Amino acid sequence: MEESWLCQWSVIRSLLAILQWWGFNVTVIVMNKWIFQKLDFKFPLTVSCIHFICSAIGAYIVIKVLKLKPLITVDPEDRWRRIFPMSFVFCINIVLGNVSLRYIPVSFMQTIKSFTPATTVVLQWLVWRKYFDWRIWCSLIPIVGGILLTSATELSFNMFGFCAALFGCLATSTKTILAESLLHGYKFDSINTVYYMAPFATMILAVPAMLLEGNGVIEWLHTHQTLVPSLVIIFSSGVLAFCLNFSIFYVIHSTTAVTFNVAGNLKVAVAVLVSWMIFKNPIPALNAVGCGITLLGCTFYGYVRHLISQQLPGTPRTPRTPRGRMELLPLVNDKLDDKV
Repeated sequence: MEESWLCQWSVIRSLLAILQWWGFNVTVIVMNKWIFQKLDFKFPLTVSCIHFICSAIGAYIVIKVLKLKPLITVDPEDRWRRIFPMSFVFCINIVLGNVSLRYIPVSFMQTIKSFTPATTVVLQWLVWRKYFDWRIWCSLIPIVGGILLTSATELSFNMFGFCAALFGCLATSTKTILAESLLHGYKFDSINTVYYMAPFATMILAVPAMLLEGNGVIEWLHTHQTLVPSLVIIFSSGVLAFCLNFSIFYVIHSTTAVTFNVAGNLKVAVAVLVSWMIFKNPIPALNAVGCGITLLGCTFYGYVRHLISQQLPGTPRTPRTPRGRMELLPLVNDKLDDKV
């Protein structure tokens, strides 16, 4: 009886973890789009900088004040030699995501973001000459096909926004690959990652944000009619961006890899649906079909990865120390791709 109750509680905890992760993720995406479109605050660098500041403060409170997570100690030398390059890519990744949200609908942006597994595999194949199981390559076909169909039928297509989202996928892939080599030996969770990377990212982004958007932000502050409520929304998006990182940490420890993969793809569908209900951006039938094909492809890709991982003995190694010519698994950590 007790075992049955524990099993039921485990299922309930997993569902709650997934639901709160979905809630924070969709809310952050919709709020960012609302900031750019409804509040006319068209400054993605500044929004990203606010998110980094809020995340740095939040991580400090969680680790140092509330002590909800133990601090992973990093040598000062490693902070500049390892963490700083990661922070630079981390910064580019978030900025490109926010830039794309300014120019293209949430549905289109989220579909393109699902292209990340393909860019990661291709980058590892080109840069590190890694070889993958044929099933991995086959699983990428519906992802690529779905992206092409969605792009061809998108009514609100914007080349700049499309390129920003696509390069955001490349930045996410680069971040994942660098993490495997640069952070080798450090078992970072999402909170410690933000604790170390957010201050660096703020430092990297602050000067470009002031130079490129400073005058526009000042003009917006003087001309915007509902200033206080708008500022509350902007800074609330930063607080929720940090909460999203905390929710990722919780969901990783509450679900299996397969469940996380499926839930992640369903989360994209939820984000597309919610954004459509709020912003009413037109989604043609073929566009919706392309999005669905992409999500099914991502789910299939995750399933193939899981099958192959069950066949591989031992622990994963860095790209510089391959097992052999037939390297079967791409170094994609989908669990950390949603960090803001």
